[in-house]
Amino acid sequence: MTSTTLKYTSKLYNARVLVLGGTSGIGFCVAEAALEHGAQVCISGSKQPKLDKAVSRLQATYPEKASNIRGHVCDLSQPEQLESNIDSLLKAAAADTRIDHIVFTAGDALKLVPIAEATVESIQKAGNVRFLAPLLLGKLAPKYLSPGPESSITLTGGTMSHKPNKGWAIMAAWGSGIEGIVRGLAVDLAPVRVNMVCPGAVYTELFDSIPKESLGSVLQGFKDDTLLGKVGAPEELAEAYIYAMKDHFVTGAFLLSDGGRLLK
Repeated sequence: MTSTTLKYTSKLYNARVLVLGGTSGIGFCVAEAALEHGAQVCISGSKQPKLDKAVSRLQATYPEKASNIRGHVCDLSQPEQLESNIDSLLKAAAADTRIDHIVFTAGDALKLVPIAEATVESIQKAGNVRFLAPLLLGKLAPKYLSPGPESSITLTGGTMSHKPNKGWAIMAAWGSGIEGIVRGLAVDLAPVRVNMVCPGAVYTELFDSIPKESLGSVLQGFKDDTLLGKVGAPEELAEAYIYAMKDHFVTGAFLLSDGGRLLK
């Protein structure tokens, strides 16, 4: 039985998948998973050296699929160039045809500003990548996506909009807004499907910035905040994005993978 005759695992075979934020963490693992399902994958990142390294890692891991892997730089941090940068990325990823699935896992460094110290500028800046970029993606993507429920956009949220920690008011506000984007785009872009994956604490390269002497206690705090007593792995979260691409009957949905944090 060939890969094209398999009923379930062939759903992404030869599909064109674009992963924004695919150079590390969850996005990188989504790219890996899509490749393992036979997809043609384009990843984006804001820095060329990091992007080149990620593409090389994927090609080294999947040498037989090296021709299915591409990368394209896309800086989402500058509002003035945001729309043109996203449009250029979509055009490059489509490559004179159509994109089948878009996954948005991009994010910038979290700078938690207490609400008492917030300014209009700091509030707006906090939403550039996580809110404004996916909204503009929804505006531009239909021109490049294959029409119909076989195509999808999957955004990334979190649990802090529902259960924020102290000091997370601004990010919780933006997080709630992204949920509105998902519902609105699911209606506006139908029959293209739009969904969101909501991760809990996931051990990615972001934890590298935490001093080693503090890392253990930080991780333990996240573990204690879940029913499962563990921190998620990006490989585990990648499964949720693959599901969102493969289930052609799911749209406007929020796929929670948080270890039971919201029930704790």
